[in-house]
Amino acid sequence: MDLKPGIDFTAVSVSFYCHNDDGLFVLHKRSENCRDEIGTWDFGGGRLEFGEDPEVGVLREVLEEYGVEGEIIEQLPALSLIRENKGITTHWLSIPFLIKVDITKIKNGDPEKISEIEFFTLDNLPQPLHKGATHTLKKFEKHFDKYKKSKSGKS
Repeated sequence: MDLKPGIDFTAVSVSFYCHNDDGLFVLHKRSENCRDEIGTWDFGGGRLEFGEDPEVGVLREVLEEYGVEGEIIEQLPALSLIRENKGITTHWLSIPFLIKVDITKIKNGDPEKISEIEFFTLDNLPQPLHKGATHTLKKFEKHFDKYKKSKSGKS
């Protein structure tokens, strides 16, 4: 039997919110080759591999998607992302991380699934935003407030 993660069982993912010291966050637009939420803007993430520590998995995913090494600044509590896609309910347990990166070194490491990469402040995010990102930002709104800075570094 071929079990599908997130459909036949709750799957575990790591999500990342890559930023620099000036309050800029890296987001990418999901291409038509993604399994869901095509055309939405997302911070990034991926499935945790069997036997992999979340900290190792999230840094692997940052390197794979954005071609840059990151530094874990903090880990937020895990949260359930239950969504519907084409009439099918999916359930992922997401472990979000705040990751510091050198945004001048960002590149598209997955051009099949990433159509664009841009930099935004949390006060000026693009739309439409991925449902998982929207849920995480809302659930941890007070936490993300400390990352709301302008390019000049002023709140």
